[in-house]
Amino acid sequence: MAPILVAADNSTYVPRDHILLNCGASGQAIDTDSRAWTGDAGSKYGPSLNAVGFTAPQQDSSVPEVPYLTARVFTSPYTYTFPVGPGRKYVRLHFYPSNYSNHVASDAFFSVTSDTHTLLSNFSAYLTADSLNYAYLAREFSVNVSTGGLNLTFTPSTTHPNAFAFINGIEIVSIPDIFSSASPMLVMGGSSVAYTIDQDWALETVYRLNVGGQSLSPTQDSGLFRSWNDDSPYIYGSSFGVTYSNDPNVTISYTDDVPNYIAPVDVYSTARSMGPNANVNLNYNLTWILTVDAGFYYLLRFHFCEIQYPITKINQRTFDIYINNQTAQEGADVIGWSTGIGIPVFKDYVVVTTGSGQMDLWIALHPFTKTKPQFYDAILNGLEIFKLQNSNASLAGLNPPPRPDQEVDASKIFDGQSTKSKSRTAAIAGGVVGGLALLLVGFCLIRICRRQKKKGKDAGSSDGPSGWLPLSLYGNSHSSASAKSNTSGSYASIPTLPLHLSHVLPQILYSFL
Repeated sequence: MAPILVAADNSTYVPRDHILLNCGASGQAIDTDSRAWTGDAGSKYGPSLNAVGFTAPQQDSSVPEVPYLTARVFTSPYTYTFPVGPGRKYVRLHFYPSNYSNHVASDAFFSVTSDTHTLLSNFSAYLTADSLNYAYLAREFSVNVSTGGLNLTFTPSTTHPNAFAFINGIEIVSIPDIFSSASPMLVMGGSSVAYTIDQDWALETVYRLNVGGQSLSPTQDSGLFRSWNDDSPYIYGSSFGVTYSNDPNVTISYTDDVPNYIAPVDVYSTARSMGPNANVNLNYNLTWILTVDAGFYYLLRFHFCEIQYPITKINQRTFDIYINNQTAQEGADVIGWSTGIGIPVFKDYVVVTTGSGQMDLWIALHPFTKTKPQFYDAILNGLEIFKLQNSNASLAGLNPPPRPDQEVDASKIFDGQSTKSKSRTAAIAGGVVGGLALLLVGFCLIRICRRQKKKGKDAGSSDGPSGWLPLSLYGNSHSSASAKSNTSGSYASIPTLPLHLSHVLPQILYSFL
């Protein structure tokens, strides 16, 4: 049965509850997206508020004044109370780690709980922002409210001297139940089984990427005020594929199964694919690497939409999806799922990570060849990664270590600026030069081999691109380490390249040959 289509601009989700609380301030202030924030001083959300509000002594030029200029500081536990209706909410916590009066940024270690859920524990906004080289940050959670409203409690750590808690802004947005109504597949041990997300679980948004498109601000979202980030910083190596937008005569048409609040038009109307060269595509994976906290289950939501002709039929473009060296989906066919061009679809998968600290989550796409599709290619329009609460109803991970090129100075106001040493710069430059030199050697060797074997080569192979085998099929590796360096024997004579260049060698070489 064909899906019921809904025009892209027919409706926008209107949240029942939408609270923007500017902590440490009074009155109203307008942010850069023209949204009005209300100060928590004298607010109904902060009963008996006796914590002190502070203004940052100085602010990095990249930091918006609202809600990051002021902060509410707590030296003992304090609870904000939000009288919202039942249902699932996004809870966004905004932090600008700065010195607030005599409260030093690096002393802020605290926990945040939402009724029975632990959102953050022993959290250091200073260490987190420093490790990312960010001047400010926001953490987004999703919790389900049953009755009695939503409570957020900030508790300073008892194990750190001079510890305090702080918050610059709190955002509460009602959302549809986009999680427990999903039907994800748990990817584990080479097989996939159905997985259920309980409606009372809490989740944390770890990544939300507009793949192949630009970053989108909250007001460019479809009613849930989400931020969508550019995916290019997370692509592995130099194989970026190609990006494009929808053909002029292709309109994004939502369905009953995929309403417009799942993702905005701007996500589905841009995409990243591997590129037009089938030979190149069969010899690499389009790969993203994203850092996550180990020891949790993660929900991965892949957004797809075919937006350019001539791909309008089943088996024109099919591909495999790999997550952490495991096959999540074999023979993905967006047209087969969506039933037509311009019709969005999303697929959910759940993976489990083990250990502690931080680890790399690998996501890779590779052409599927068994059905001999018309194009050996892959496509992705958007990607969301959500952390699921553990058995203790906690989403809290460990603080990251300080960046290796600088030590945390407890007296320094965090300004988000990177201070790279000359030795580090020299090392990077040397690595790049060395990598290019090795690349040139490899190119020359292949040119020689091709000339020697040219007479014996049959250029008229009837199978065409399907006769090529993947050079580094990431999904068949057993660990991220082996995935970075696994190459086939046909290139064994090429000098070893740095890990970040080894998988892109065939793409570069074939462009010359």
